[in-house]
Amino acid sequence: MSFELDAVDAGYGRVQVLHGVSLTVEPGEVVALIGANGAGKSTLLRAATGMIPTTAGEIRVDGRALTGRPVEQIARCGIAHVPEGRRLFPRLSVENNLKIGAFIPAAREKFAERLAFVYELFPRLKERRAQLAGTLSGGEQQMCAIARALMSGPKLVLLDEPSMGLAPVIVAQVFDLVRRIRSEGYTVLIVEQNVRQVLKIADRAYLLEVGRLKASGSAQELAASDEIRKAYMGI
Repeated sequence: MSFELDAVDAGYGRVQVLHGVSLTVEPGEVVALIGANGAGKSTLLRAATGMIPTTAGEIRVDGRALTGRPVEQIARCGIAHVPEGRRLFPRLSVENNLKIGAFIPAAREKFAERLAFVYELFPRLKERRAQLAGTLSGGEQQMCAIARALMSGPKLVLLDEPSMGLAPVIVAQVFDLVRRIRSEGYTVLIVEQNVRQVLKIADRAYLLEVGRLKASGSAQELAASDEIRKAYMGI
């Protein structure tokens, strides 16, 4: 699935956060969106999924305009969003959280097939399927959040800060998860503050600063940029 933002403005009420942002994600790519806190990265994902309205520009999937469509229609187009902080239902079991991910009609029809797929991809979740999601470790919760998104059978997965709040050893496991879902043929747009790690798994990257794109290129190019290394990688 190809995904495109074309000169998009968006924000909250009278506060404009995104200013003419354009980016593309091609089928099978992992594209990283990097930048400091408050740059507008999460806002971009919320605009992409219809959670907040855009005020200018257009969002397209495979050439079809999504701008102005409700959240559930965008989900049916094959976009799944893993929000910052995971947002699991802590008092529900792992399996019930996964059932919630299969809310669109096409996914409900293939529920058993999708469940078998995510359990094969994440065997640890199968082992813990009856466990309350709130009692999982941080890494397991992130695994469950990604698996829940995959239950809808998406073509594009939007990941918002998947490594946030996790210990370094767990962070490495989370980035391995991203590699794994990419190897299964998913297209991924990942928002991430851990610039050093995300540029190791991404094909391309965009740098967002105060709601405007400041740089873009291959992940290798951005990782080699002195400005980015000093500002975002502590080198």
